[in-house]
Amino acid sequence: MAIVEKVIDAPPQQVFDVLADGWTYSDWVVGTTHVRDVDDHWPQVGSRLHHRAGPWPLSLQDASTVLLCEPPHRLVLRAGLWPAGEAIVTFTLEPVGEGATRVRIGEEFAAGPLRWARNKVNDLVLHLRNRETLARLSDIATRQKDRR
Repeated sequence: MAIVEKVIDAPPQQVFDVLADGWTYSDWVVGTTHVRDVDDHWPQVGSRLHHRAGPWPLSLQDASTVLLCEPPHRLVLRAGLWPAGEAIVTFTLEPVGEGATRVRIGEEFAAGPLRWARNKVNDLVLHLRNRETLARLSDIATRQKDRR
């Protein structure tokens, strides 16, 4: 499992608000190029975010489904990218000091060919991708803080 964490200078609810806005996922999730639709009850358990991932014209359409939602502390998704497979992505948010949040992303392949091809290279790629994902999430969450 690839695990990455970052302390973001915003309280947990403010960071979770970004996670709860499915329409922003292509802004901060590295590899997601377009959000096509978001269920009205996102991020409730069972709701789906419909996205495209990968470079055009080779991008693939799929969806991510909420498996667990405990605002503002935890969100677990089953992220699809068929035919490559699926991953379970866990976001954990915990308060740190005054108004900051430690955000941890854990990601592991759960189905498909990528699950069987797991190796140190895949873990490194996921680690680098999720580090950039957290940097982008931080930019959005702290920008919202500045607007308040």
